[in-house]
Amino acid sequence: MCRWFAYVSENEECLLEDVLIAPSHSLAKQVHEHYLPKLLVHDPNEITTEHEITARNRLFNVDGFGVAWYTGAAAEFNSDGINAEHPALYKNAQPPLHDTNFRSICANTASKAVFAHIRAATATPVTAVNNHPFVFGRHTIMHNGVISDFVNICRDLVALLDDDAYANIHGSTDSEHFAALYITYLTGGKGQKSWERQYTVKQMRDAMKKAVGTVVKLQQEKLGDKAEPNSLNLAATNGSQLVAFRFRNHAIEQPPSLYYSTKAGVTLNRKYPDHPDGKENTLAHKQAEEHGSHVIVASEPSTYNAKEWELIEKNYCLMVETDGKAQIEKLEYPQEWNATMN
Repeated sequence: MCRWFAYVSENEECLLEDVLIAPSHSLAKQVHEHYLPKLLVHDPNEITTEHEITARNRLFNVDGFGVAWYTGAAAEFNSDGINAEHPALYKNAQPPLHDTNFRSICANTASKAVFAHIRAATATPVTAVNNHPFVFGRHTIMHNGVISDFVNICRDLVALLDDDAYANIHGSTDSEHFAALYITYLTGGKGQKSWERQYTVKQMRDAMKKAVGTVVKLQQEKLGDKAEPNSLNLAATNGSQLVAFRFRNHAIEQPPSLYYSTKAGVTLNRKYPDHPDGKENTLAHKQAEEHGSHVIVASEPSTYNAKEWELIEKNYCLMVETDGKAQIEKLEYPQEWNATMN
């Protein structure tokens, strides 16, 4: 499966190099290395085995990457009254550390909202347009996992999209089509101009849950009891709020790993004491308590201190408000969503 990293803060920028490249277990190095603390067998009878956990977490993620960072650079040049920060986007079909442009961007770019993703391709071509994140106006979406039997439901899913959301699909992945469905539901299908609005975090959660339910419904309609479970580790942001799901519609099986932290941003920022690898930080010139509130959501921790991270449980949702406050809630859904196969 893929790996991703998300950072949001009301008032504290992160340097992309600090969070995506410098740590020994940064996202850029998760191409072939993995670190999964607290990912334990949850089934008391150990039906969920180590092999089952491994199957959704330990592939090589060599099929490209993408990064979106929010910037207000264009706002002062606009005459349309749109002042919100928007995502700048960079993608490539090669591993991130092979790309000198990516290294240069990260070394010279800071942002209060960052989405980054490395890809392990499944059934679609290895090409930059198929890399996450996916951007719709000021909204950014990414996914780790798989929509099972996507080819069987794709045409029916596309029929539910508004025209602008459909036109904004540039690749062929299940993830980008899901992103288009999410934005259709979030905006009520009102098209591209509605992508500039800010919605409440609960509206974001509800749109994502509705999109998940639609996928399951289409699968069941097409495949009946042969419908297989989906792995849907999802994240969406508008640059100031964030919603993340860790979801698998199976009674026992686990989704890919997903963690969150409200502390690791200090460790990942060279201006503050400590170091993501536990080394001495000679560049620090601020105190830890000066760091702004923030939330990181990531497939794997990128700092040495496991105590800075919490595992998001299966079928839970994390919501982050504009003030940086994070809330975890269980995703309640009809049990008939659960696939009976496997």
